[in-house]
Amino acid sequence: MTLYDISVPIREGMPVWPGDPEVRIRRALALARGDPANVSALSLGAHTGTHLDAPYHFLEDGVPIDQIPLDLCVGEARVVEVPAPVAIGPAALEGLPVGGCVRLLLKTRNSSLWRREGFQEDFVFLTAEGAASLVAAGVRLLGIDYLSVEGYRAVGAPAHLTLLRAGMFLLEGIDLGAVPPGDYELLCLPLRVTGAEGAPARALLRTLR
Repeated sequence: MTLYDISVPIREGMPVWPGDPEVRIRRALALARGDPANVSALSLGAHTGTHLDAPYHFLEDGVPIDQIPLDLCVGEARVVEVPAPVAIGPAALEGLPVGGCVRLLLKTRNSSLWRREGFQEDFVFLTAEGAASLVAAGVRLLGIDYLSVEGYRAVGAPAHLTLLRAGMFLLEGIDLGAVPPGDYELLCLPLRVTGAEGAPARALLRTLR
């Protein structure tokens, strides 16, 4: 049995979506200063690194992250490699094993972008039509290997709206670079932040045999 940590490490200076809060980590208490313990103070946005989006992210009446069905966070998931160079539409998904999969993780060339410094604008993203195809396929939790399913220059968040209106939860900011396509067990629990539209998460994949 093999365990893959598909989370992106939280660190100062890590890529964040332009306009989102930067990561700040400071030592509030330190043994070296004579304090009774080491205690870190963290400041970061809810969509930093590996995180989950809830429908409330773009829908005023949507479900917040603390109400995510926990059975979505743990269970069988499929990693599918998508060779699309930029946009994932219905044609890019055609012939791929995305049907009948509750938890689907899309592996693209994005995973290599985590080795670069700074935010990368040219990541692979999902079109509204591609999103509609995944809704029709029955996906309930969708993962992608950069900070958003949405294209950097998208207007009006069409992919997010298509997915979140269908009640889907989105696992964004994962790193699938070391993970072969196939079926796994996903273990992914977001921070239980009351009323939030999203939250950072630790995400693991475990081989089924």
